[in-house]
Amino acid sequence: MLGGFYDWTFKLNGYGVSLVQSFRGHPVPVFPDAKILDAGCGTGLLTFALLRALEVPVSITAIDLSGSSRAKGKKAMAKGDSGNHKVSFMQGNVLSLPFADASFDLVVTSGVLEYVPLAEGFSELARVVAPGGHLLNLPIRPTFAGMLLQLMFRLKIHPPSEL
Repeated sequence: MLGGFYDWTFKLNGYGVSLVQSFRGHPVPVFPDAKILDAGCGTGLLTFALLRALEVPVSITAIDLSGSSRAKGKKAMAKGDSGNHKVSFMQGNVLSLPFADASFDLVVTSGVLEYVPLAEGFSELARVVAPGGHLLNLPIRPTFAGMLLQLMFRLKIHPPSEL
């Protein structure tokens, strides 16, 4: 249910389209066959935006705690075209990632650290970033819409100074 609501609100506000445009205008630092982790992927919005924007083949591992959200992402992936990219959806907790240290060239997350203690979340995400790799956090901004999300979903929007 939560995944369906998220999908609906993101379609309504154009977030997915704006992600693709942003990634095309400001390419993420990847190379052919880079390993990418979408931590807290939900229904796969960020994963799908990367697939549409990246011009080199990559391997994306998309994890989320929610089984229903992951199932929606897998279903959408089966219907779509992943091109030359490899994509897998699996269960995982951003506070205890099921990966070895330095496993990924790029870790991306959006609207996830708002649900966990910030220092612990950043520490665990950083643990799986390979030397020379990158961590991209797309936080929920402290806007009116963000405040509504904070009330509805019991999350904590962090001021930019904390990030």
